[in-house]
Amino acid sequence: MTGVFDGAGLVELAQRVTKPAHLVAHERDGALGLSDRPIPGAVGTVPALYPEWLGDQSFTEAHDVRFPYVAGEMAHGITGVELVEAMARAEMLAFFGTAGLGLERLDRELERLRTRLAGRRNWGVNLIHHPDDAAMEDAVAARLLRAGVPKISLSAFLDITPAVVRCAASGLRTDTTGRIIRKTALFAKVSRPETAELFMSPPPPGLVRRLVDTGEITEEEGRLVSRIPVADDITVEADSGGHTDGRPLVSILPAVLSLARRKSPGVRVGAAGGLGDPAAVSAAFALGAAYVLTGSVNQMSREAAVSDEAKTMLAQAGVADVAMAPAGDMFELGAKVQVLRRGTMFAGRAARLYQLYLEHPSLESLPAETRESLEREVLGAGLDEVWRRTEEYWAQRRPSEITRAQADPKHRMALVFRWYLGNSVTWAVDGTPGRRSDYQLWCGPAAGAFNTWTAGSFLAEPGGRTVTQLARNLLQGAAVLTRVHQLRALGARLPSDAFDFRPRPLV
Repeated sequence: MTGVFDGAGLVELAQRVTKPAHLVAHERDGALGLSDRPIPGAVGTVPALYPEWLGDQSFTEAHDVRFPYVAGEMAHGITGVELVEAMARAEMLAFFGTAGLGLERLDRELERLRTRLAGRRNWGVNLIHHPDDAAMEDAVAARLLRAGVPKISLSAFLDITPAVVRCAASGLRTDTTGRIIRKTALFAKVSRPETAELFMSPPPPGLVRRLVDTGEITEEEGRLVSRIPVADDITVEADSGGHTDGRPLVSILPAVLSLARRKSPGVRVGAAGGLGDPAAVSAAFALGAAYVLTGSVNQMSREAAVSDEAKTMLAQAGVADVAMAPAGDMFELGAKVQVLRRGTMFAGRAARLYQLYLEHPSLESLPAETRESLEREVLGAGLDEVWRRTEEYWAQRRPSEITRAQADPKHRMALVFRWYLGNSVTWAVDGTPGRRSDYQLWCGPAAGAFNTWTAGSFLAEPGGRTVTQLARNLLQGAAVLTRVHQLRALGARLPSDAFDFRPRPLV
């Protein structure tokens, strides 16, 4: 082949990323085409590119992985043991989602993870902030450290808490050169520069001193943790499923990268939010991300611990089929999460509950017509019955909530409404018959982008959607688009088909 200047052959050469591409000039008009080998008159060469080379190579070295890719935690164990194990065995990284799980189940799942992934360091577990329950946050942190979890992803934190410092300090030591070695790698998921800065800095001295004085960390651990950032990896979460500030990645990621260069150059900054097709993943790396983290798309994988009915609903989503809804864990604060809108009425019903909470001081103050409508159309049970079930739950989880509710009618109303928000996740995970219209499925536009990209391919079929094939194809596609952009920037005249990477089985 002396040179290809148009058609399918040019697309094939442009997308063959693991081989060098040689730029050649057409003898008549000088237009640049491609050759698969050096030939006389070649004007340049673009070297081979592998998906493994995207991002920051220090990320793959630090975390014992082959690819700069993370499957992020999803609450209620949706990112479960099977998914975490599959990613670890494929030389990638995933975080088990602990939010919403009781401590007994967490203990069981941690034991399963330790047994299945013995000897491996490329897996982790999530620690989510509990703004109204510091004891629960501390209990989860203690269990993760006791279980020897190699990596912890911190999410929803707006400040540094004692649990965070314990995780950062636990097991710190120095090697023979004096370099500080972490026993537990910490990732911090943030969506604001001011929050990112907290995790790029050493923890507050007063908090460290308090933990040393109470014996929760040793004097040596306190000394060492005061010399390093709280987390070595900062995941910038843009508009996404679940908790989100709704900021666009192209704005927030560069701001945090700039902060890291000034504040803590050794910290790696990754990207999350809206990553549902190769174009988005490629763009994240082009912006400077050290790694990428996906969420919404992984719910559609075979390994995700959510019902087949929920996966089918997600597989039908378009990029606009999402909505904001009140967050169950931060209901009274007015926090919101992004959820699937198509096929479920959860977002509208949850919004109605929050509006009623704002407008009324108690359940008893609700007009009779409103009360009846609420029981029939939203809760599916009488308010008295819902309160009985709510009491049973909090009696086991945190009895002080019941005491507070008895003294504060508005808090009692909030707990009843949160019963619906919490159970709507369980109904989706379990595929509860008759509750499909109430499914709460955390989902951002990435799910729709993924469905558009995979339409007509093997990844459109539920059986082909393994979490590792999703990851490998997103990365391979990102490598292809990176190469195509390089060639175009150098002057090659490429057809639009060159930018269309189609999913394929990868090994």
